[in-house]
Amino acid sequence: MCEQFIARAAEPFRIDELWDLAGRLERFGLAGFGWGAAWVGGDGALRTYRDVRAFRDDPGRDALGSAETTALLVHLRRPSRLSTLQLPDTQPFADPAGRFAFSHNGDLRDFAPVRARYRRQDRIAGHADSEVGQRWLEDAWSEAEPAGHLLGALHDAFGGEANFGLLTRDGTPHHYAGNPQNPVFAFRLGRIGVASTAIYSVDRSVFRYCAPGATHRALVRQRTTIALDQAGWPTEAVASR
Repeated sequence: MCEQFIARAAEPFRIDELWDLAGRLERFGLAGFGWGAAWVGGDGALRTYRDVRAFRDDPGRDALGSAETTALLVHLRRPSRLSTLQLPDTQPFADPAGRFAFSHNGDLRDFAPVRARYRRQDRIAGHADSEVGQRWLEDAWSEAEPAGHLLGALHDAFGGEANFGLLTRDGTPHHYAGNPQNPVFAFRLGRIGVASTAIYSVDRSVFRYCAPGATHRALVRQRTTIALDQAGWPTEAVASR
């Protein structure tokens, strides 16, 4: 029952401008078992932060919140298996080559055989299905392939019900909607564009409880990836099939 969101704006914003949203998503989405963020640093490189504590309990969020960025990915964890409560399974995951950061909400149904192969390659540190999705994406990654195609192919490869968050090194955040139990909505909070999961409520309650001031609200179609452009406006990158 994880929750996640992406955000982007034309001008740099303090990350803690979105801490109220993050805190509400954790509370009403019944997360609180670790959290993390990925963002574009002032030097243009991707940065990541992860902690096994709840967002509300982690004092590190204060220092992180003072950083400025134009693009952000936040993941708030509530794993299906509490045995995976450890840092290697905490998200977002950072690509070793610095090409992207990745997060996942839902389940990857057919991950076990692929996980076994990655374990033999000594590429698995945790126990959760999400890390398997990360390794698959590392292998499949191509700068020439649209992010929407890659995320759709990832879902096709494993099945299940899954939402994916992605922040690429060019500063573009993407959100794939593939979990009908936790819809994805795009909206704006002032000058910042956001796409977020919906606290496992198949209605628009996310706006009542988490983003009451949101404008330009729109449901992201299932099996579709959207990107946020340089001003934070959603563009439909591609339908996976």
